[in-house]
Amino acid sequence: MEDQKPEDFKRELGLLDGTMLVVGSMIGSGIFIVSSDMVRQLGSAGWLIAMWVLTGVITVIAAVSYGELSAMFPKAGGQYVYIKEAYGKLVGFLYGWSFFAVIQTGTIAAVGVAFAKFAAYLYAPLSDKNILYEIGDFKLNAAQIVSIFTIILLSYINSRGVKNSKILQTVLTVIKILSLAGLIIFGFMAAKAEVWDANWTNAWASQSMDVTNGSWMPISGTALISAISAALVGSLFSSVAWEGVTFIAGEIKNPKRNVGLSLFLGTLIVSVIYIVANIMYLAVVPLQGIATAESDRVAVVASQVIFGSVGTLIIAVMIMISTFACNNGLIMAGARVYYTMAQDGVFFKKAAELNKASVPAWSIWMQCFWASALCLTGKYGDLLDFVVIIVLIFYILTILGIFILRKKMPDAERPYKAFGYPFLPGLYIVIASAICLALLYTKTSTSGWGVLIMLIGIPIYYLTKPKE
Repeated sequence: MEDQKPEDFKRELGLLDGTMLVVGSMIGSGIFIVSSDMVRQLGSAGWLIAMWVLTGVITVIAAVSYGELSAMFPKAGGQYVYIKEAYGKLVGFLYGWSFFAVIQTGTIAAVGVAFAKFAAYLYAPLSDKNILYEIGDFKLNAAQIVSIFTIILLSYINSRGVKNSKILQTVLTVIKILSLAGLIIFGFMAAKAEVWDANWTNAWASQSMDVTNGSWMPISGTALISAISAALVGSLFSSVAWEGVTFIAGEIKNPKRNVGLSLFLGTLIVSVIYIVANIMYLAVVPLQGIATAESDRVAVVASQVIFGSVGTLIIAVMIMISTFACNNGLIMAGARVYYTMAQDGVFFKKAAELNKASVPAWSIWMQCFWASALCLTGKYGDLLDFVVIIVLIFYILTILGIFILRKKMPDAERPYKAFGYPFLPGLYIVIASAICLALLYTKTSTSGWGVLIMLIGIPIYYLTKPKE
């Protein structure tokens, strides 16, 4: 056991806690919503499942590749530390800047808004249609208040120490896994042979839906590539945030073993759940029904078939638990990145301080403030689009960092080596780069904004850099 100075983090998290943090941070609202748009883009059962399998494979490859880095640098800050070690302080800062400006706070805001969307199912006045205040073009609605309230509440719980947030995370994540498993099992019990057969009749006939009249158009060539990249935004957004466990490595027992292992177990569990959930949707809901689900809530449509009218309420409560646990994990992990950056002198000094409970409270509250501000923009749909491209760019850079660090630090201790090196990490870099290029080409406006926000970090770095 390392000597722990009082200002250090406390190592209070075991393998189960680490795995639950990975699972809890990954499963938010995506799996209940995004398949609807994916079917509109590609129009077939085969393509839908292929996208989820591809996402699962590259996510697990990325996670097991991170294992080598997490064992080399078993301290708080995770991915930021790996990028800084491989490329130097500027690129490290760009990651931290993007993480604060878009990735973590944008995701927290979007997940908070999803929580509010389903809370309104239980109590209509909480909906975004209930405008509370209007000034000029700005409208403040009840859903924004609900999402900000949950972010403030979870930030408060996290500021009181890691133990409370750890217990909350593990309990909510177990409930989330069990309820998703229940939905899937009851779904298969309610499966209809005619729906299943119809959905798989032309399993690989790719077609895209014209949203204005609900008609289908066959697609191939460039249109198919464009549809694949648009569909992948959904499945990839549902599968990000697994790296959160690397940010809290300073609080994990035996991090050299447990961080890598929880990355592998967590991403594998979630990928399997996602693929099976989509197979269940195809067994219960006709493709047309998936594509035209109201507000894209495909899980609501499925649960109405499975449980009847009470299904809507069951799914709303499930998604509220799911998004609440997801945000708890994101809030806990994110603050550790700003803490580590501040210690390196590339972020606000106050962010480097721990409170009496040994947690970076100032970082937690600053993150809370910006995520709450993003909730007010109401533009969270666009945020998701450009969160995905930035996340992918830094995943690629991090995994490329394994190759760089093997040359740069050949003698460093590597208790765990990247699985399938160099083939699997190389395969990830190729696939993820192709997706990034396709996104920039097909969704230039939103993805371009994401890249622009990232690049704004370069002048900020040089303006705020302490004089050597």
